[in-house]
Amino acid sequence: MNVNELKESAQKVQIELARRGFANVVIELPGSTRTAQEAADQIGCSVAQIAKSIIFRINETDEPLLIVTSGTNRVNEKHVSKMLNVKLSKADADFIREKIGYVIGGVPPIGHLAPVKTLIDEDLRQYAAIWAAGGHPFAVFELTFEQLVDMTGGQVTAVDPK
Repeated sequence: MNVNELKESAQKVQIELARRGFANVVIELPGSTRTAQEAADQIGCSVAQIAKSIIFRINETDEPLLIVTSGTNRVNEKHVSKMLNVKLSKADADFIREKIGYVIGGVPPIGHLAPVKTLIDEDLRQYAAIWAAGGHPFAVFELTFEQLVDMTGGQVTAVDPK
């Protein structure tokens, strides 16, 4: 697919991948990938292989925190707050668009308006291939856990310790 055939927000992610030297390709699917289950159904992979991007607001600084987690996991907000020694709140759609530059359901792990502190779910490490949002609710790209860590500079941690 030619990058010019992608929706503008997906093009931004493809251009950012190329700018950073990654050969990953953003693809647009015929159906929605807004939820981990929808994405897995469209791609034909397990829900756990979906690297879902969840944005929180760091209350003290009004800055975003990106947590990239396995599609089957939830983020333990209390655990993350304690680990980072900050108070977190859920980010609404306006905050996400203003601070990150993308809509909910299409938030990619890279290509944000400004650098974003990122945590990466250690559970994603077990998969040879994972899939992340490509900037639009119908766009995704395949990558490895190592690529995710490299492209985000994220801290690998347990986001939902059992």
